[in-house]
Amino acid sequence: MSRSLRVVYMGTPAFAVSGLRSIVESQHEVVGVVTAPDRPAGRGKKLRFSAVKDAALEYNIALYQPEKLSSEETVAQLKALQADVFVVVAFRMLPKVIWELPQLGTFNLHASLLPQYRGAAPIHWSIINGEHVSGLTTFLIDDNIDTGAILLQKKLDILAEDTMGTLSERMQTHAGELIIATLDGLASGSLKPIPQKGVEIKTAPKLRRENTQIDWRQPGQRIVQFIRGLNPFPTAWTLMENNEKTMQVKIHDAHFVKEIPKENPGHLTVKNKQLYVSVTDGYIYINKLQLPNKKSMETTALLNGFQFPTTARFIS
Repeated sequence: MSRSLRVVYMGTPAFAVSGLRSIVESQHEVVGVVTAPDRPAGRGKKLRFSAVKDAALEYNIALYQPEKLSSEETVAQLKALQADVFVVVAFRMLPKVIWELPQLGTFNLHASLLPQYRGAAPIHWSIINGEHVSGLTTFLIDDNIDTGAILLQKKLDILAEDTMGTLSERMQTHAGELIIATLDGLASGSLKPIPQKGVEIKTAPKLRRENTQIDWRQPGQRIVQFIRGLNPFPTAWTLMENNEKTMQVKIHDAHFVKEIPKENPGHLTVKNKQLYVSVTDGYIYINKLQLPNKKSMETTALLNGFQFPTTARFIS
């Protein structure tokens, strides 16, 4: 059995919790957790704890929530923990003064098979781009984003019905075992970092309003992948135009039927409790959507009380 390592764990959202739990339950020791500062959220502006903070409090682990990671105080606090390694999952970019502190380095768990899908949203973009395989990678952090030497990888199939949410959940179930295998390999000295090779790279840029709008001129299957890749968040959206009025509509779920369309892309049809949109190579059937200031609803339920104007159409 490899020796026990002293670990500082860094992460914020729910995706990072399973990794923390796995280390706590292993032979290794979590000597500190670094997560985002509490932020006001909701209408009442109450302070909200990160998912990782909740887990750290549950285990009574020393907790750090610095506004500035490179501050002298933060550097001194982390150095005093005398950790062998830092583990990073779904956290912000670290300054060099932090990631070079531990003797065995700092490694990150990334939700893709690097070097593909470097960036902020790898799960989303792998589904949007119609990939059939994704996975998890642990790699040593260096001066650039997601470019460090690879430690371990685990492949995962992307299923035809997968959304960003379902693939993320499946990844979480495997994240802990990959992190523990990486810690064990570093502890025993059996892991040899492999530099990332220079291949044609597909990136995973941050998702913004501009790159989450549906383009109804795209092929139908591509549009469905786009919707699934953005479900449950941040959610694909479109503009619905009716004469002089436009409104934003979020599309949560849809399926595609390939055929020769009779109308221009974006044309809406309501028939037999179904709502479908013309695209270049068929029709997108909307299964679940969200109108402005309303909750998301199944289309069949929405059509019981809402009537789409006959002149309404989705525009890109």
